[in-house]
Amino acid sequence: MINIIVNGAKGRLGQVACQALKASADFNLVAELGRQDNLAATIKLKQAAIVVDTTLKECVYHNTKAIIEAGVRPVIGTSGLTIAQITDLQQLCKEKKLGGIIAPNFALGAVLMMRFAKQAAHYFNFAEIIELHHEKKQDAPSGTALKTAELINSIRTNESTACQETLPGALGAKHQHVAIHSIRLPGLIAHQEVIFGNLGETLTIRHDTTDRSCFAAGIILACRKVLALDQLIYGLENIIE
Repeated sequence: MINIIVNGAKGRLGQVACQALKASADFNLVAELGRQDNLAATIKLKQAAIVVDTTLKECVYHNTKAIIEAGVRPVIGTSGLTIAQITDLQQLCKEKKLGGIIAPNFALGAVLMMRFAKQAAHYFNFAEIIELHHEKKQDAPSGTALKTAELINSIRTNESTACQETLPGALGAKHQHVAIHSIRLPGLIAHQEVIFGNLGETLTIRHDTTDRSCFAAGIILACRKVLALDQLIYGLENIIE
């Protein structure tokens, strides 16, 4: 069994991660950490091989850096990392020859939605994203929306691929030439639709999370796959079949 730590264990996603790992025969959950705990010291004490981070955008970069510097594989489910920070962390993993995963979304249906959106972008020149989350979600746009915009723009050869960062907390913004509309309301969990338009037709690709338990399969998949990686991967779509 692989020793594993969940950092941010008391949060919504952290609780799902703990339940999923406890139910798995592959992993030994050796610590459930909160903001009062010392992450680096616990990694060393518990001899963890993997740390799942589900904390806050304000501390996710420093947490991830601490995990990598400890020689441990990070599985990051926290939104808020910028492209520049991800690039920096990827370089650090490269230097350490260490695998890791940053997952904007652990729901496998959402990962497929992003993959289908990238496919559709080959045939539609216009696209906008609407993402809807509960009122307590701290970042806007969501990590899933930003990743979707990046995937759409990655195959557009007629536009600049230079990174365009969105304003923190923006409820309406463009990211890499794709408009994103963010909604924060009670009663929602996590939802996203990508609307493509051409003359005479539209195509909508939508994913709805109706229960957070759907994140469990993606968390276990990421923890299993990260053991075989030698680089920091951004997005679960890079490791699913």
